[in-house]
Amino acid sequence: MSNRPELLAPPEIFYDDSEARKYTSSSRIIDIQARLSERALELLAFPVDGIPRLLLDIGCGSGLSGETLTENGHQWIGLDISQSMLNIASEREVEGDLLLGDMGQGLALRPGIIDGAISISAVQWLCNADKSSHEPRLRLKAFFGSLYRCLARGARAVFQVYPENIAQRELILRSAMHAGFAGGVVMDYPHSTKSRKEYLVLTCGPPSISTVVPRGKGEDGESCSEDESSEENQMVCISDRNRPKKKQKISRKGKGREWIFKKKEQLRRKGKRSAT
Repeated sequence: MSNRPELLAPPEIFYDDSEARKYTSSSRIIDIQARLSERALELLAFPVDGIPRLLLDIGCGSGLSGETLTENGHQWIGLDISQSMLNIASEREVEGDLLLGDMGQGLALRPGIIDGAISISAVQWLCNADKSSHEPRLRLKAFFGSLYRCLARGARAVFQVYPENIAQRELILRSAMHAGFAGGVVMDYPHSTKSRKEYLVLTCGPPSISTVVPRGKGEDGESCSEDESSEENQMVCISDRNRPKKKQKISRKGKGREWIFKKKEQLRRKGKRSAT
């Protein structure tokens, strides 16, 4: 039987009162959440200027990752689908503002107000159809489209994910690129079965110098060199694409302006007159 929670039950059911308290009281989980959140914050790559940012923690749970954001001087909004998790977050008096919601239905936030977003072990849940009305591609489209709109231009989003297979990773990454993001996947400790961690690092806006995907960490904690990067890692860290361009307007006769100008030029070369 699989130990992946997203394969056992929908998140709002799996994380009931009992499971939420068990999760939050585990010293192992607390330590893992802190380390993953610190790494996600590092990959957001904010300048060291002492200015607090407004961050979005997607799948915030009981606020463990949000505590890392608070400790680093940032303000945050936490979104989660589990009422039990949010109840515990309120009991713990976390500093962030808490929202109950399903990320697969989109984020109801004002455009351009978020300076950065993180998510720890949550986005892969969107790849599952927990209800007959759920279509993973449509839910990912709604999520990434609304995230793109609420982020400030040039802002980053960093998601630590556990895709079940390559197909899930490609589905998540492709959905992000279609929404207009640039970026790719960062693998930490790619050669270690136990320590390997995967982060989707996205930038809101077209590709530029700031959208270059960082290198993952190696066994010594340093960034991997070219030789150390696995073939799989190289394949997933090169995806950069902005929002698709609008289609060229078509004239009444079904031909674009560029085609018409080209045709006129061909007629002129042949010494024929063209209709204006």
